[in-house]
Amino acid sequence: MRLVLASNNAKKLKELGALFGALPIELVAQGELGIPEADEPHITFIENALAKARQAARLSGCAAIADDSGLCVDALGGAPGVISAHFAPAPAVGGEREARRAAQDAANNALLLQRLQGVTNRRAAFVSTLVALRHADDPEPLVAFGRWPGEILSAARGAGGFGYDPLMFIADLGATVAEIDATVKNAHSHRARAAAQMIALLRDAWHLG
Repeated sequence: MRLVLASNNAKKLKELGALFGALPIELVAQGELGIPEADEPHITFIENALAKARQAARLSGCAAIADDSGLCVDALGGAPGVISAHFAPAPAVGGEREARRAAQDAANNALLLQRLQGVTNRRAAFVSTLVALRHADDPEPLVAFGRWPGEILSAARGAGGFGYDPLMFIADLGATVAEIDATVKNAHSHRARAAAQMIALLRDAWHLG
């Protein structure tokens, strides 16, 4: 079964591809089909994930899955939340997409540290919502949630991962997300937790696997 991922993020495709590897599906990024990224005007992860999945399903004619995820910081009332990827103003950087994304990540991390300067409550969580649709008008979207709690450090640690990974310390692992390898991350992350729920839903409702 072909399942279109409503994202053009190569790292997200790789991560979800590994997580869904046990299912008989071909996960294809929407960009490979010429599908643009959807607008994400909503204030909740579930609404944005649904909007992205609907567009991908409608324009591809295939089943689609979307992830909307981000960082929710207690002391900031849940911010940056749905705007995690664009928390800071976009840096004036040209070049390839991944280079621009890296520059945006650095700006986002700098702004987060600035907002938390002098704050003692550093609790936060990575949050992921996955939505899968058989078609754009599917009345029964499958919805899965994952939450990975940790705390924000005062300085970055580690060179792996992306986004806020270098600042997010996971006490159970004794490391930031950027300090663990992909195998460990895929076993513990917010996206892994949401994916585990989604796999169960796909097997039960869509009879996959």
